[in-house]
Amino acid sequence: MLRTLILLAACFVSIESIVMAEPLAAGDHTRTVKVGELNRRYQIHVPGRYDSTKAMPVIIAFHGGGGNPASMVRLSGLNAKSEEAGFIVVYPFGTGRLENQLLTFNGGGCCGYAMENKIDDVAFTAALLDDLATVVKVDANRVYATGLSNGGIVSHYVASELSERIAAIAPVGGPLMIDAVNAKRAVPVMHFHGTADAFAPFQGGYGRGTFGRSKGVTDFRSVEHTIQTWVKNNGCNAAPEVVPLPDKAADGMKCTRKTWSGGRDGSEVVLIEIEGGGHTWPGMKPIVEMLGPSTMDISANDLMWEFFQKHPLKPAR
Repeated sequence: MLRTLILLAACFVSIESIVMAEPLAAGDHTRTVKVGELNRRYQIHVPGRYDSTKAMPVIIAFHGGGGNPASMVRLSGLNAKSEEAGFIVVYPFGTGRLENQLLTFNGGGCCGYAMENKIDDVAFTAALLDDLATVVKVDANRVYATGLSNGGIVSHYVASELSERIAAIAPVGGPLMIDAVNAKRAVPVMHFHGTADAFAPFQGGYGRGTFGRSKGVTDFRSVEHTIQTWVKNNGCNAAPEVVPLPDKAADGMKCTRKTWSGGRDGSEVVLIEIEGGGHTWPGMKPIVEMLGPSTMDISANDLMWEFFQKHPLKPAR
């Protein structure tokens, strides 16, 4: 009897595996993956030009603290860029006391529920990538990460902990929140940050509070710490090349590109500094006014995609 039950269970597992491995068509999908004792979810946007016989790049886009994939889709505009350029976008769900709201990720030194409960978002990212590869044809050498705020923070963190799988990152408004990175290779980084960011201050420290608080609950690391930690890890030149970007919009903001080049394996660290910019996604209007101004001089999506194309995964030396 026991042997029969074991065989039946094996059949059910096999059937489930076949169903779970059914290829995805173009469009939007949600999948669930088991990570430890938790069932974790993520959304996938597969562009219309997807060809299941050809491997496609992937961008993992982490939402901000208190957000969810739906908010990240709206504020980033990455689905439109996906259709234009031809890459898959993945939007992980954070965790929280509610199923779909007020979600956070554990970025090592932040944030909220996820950090307090020691949620392993590195393991989740690895499991997500494993699962994704069963339903779409992924170019494993071109997997990238981005995110806003808490999503930017966890982008830095997964690049540190999964450098053998994350080719490059482009966080927005979310600093590195650990003392030093644990990367096994040089990771190309493009970091976007507004100098007037009231929530994750450019100079570090406590930002503006939410839900009636006079100030934020997180002591953020500075952009300087973020950049210099990656410059050191990658072995880049000490002095950056500084290039003002065209001031295209009459929005009172100016953007500067600072590039620390000369890193191992062709890596570089780039800071897109937005003078007067808020806690927002460059090139997109903020979905909440309290986040501050968003520059239209540049498109974060265009710049990061150009950057990502230059930096496929290269093995550690």
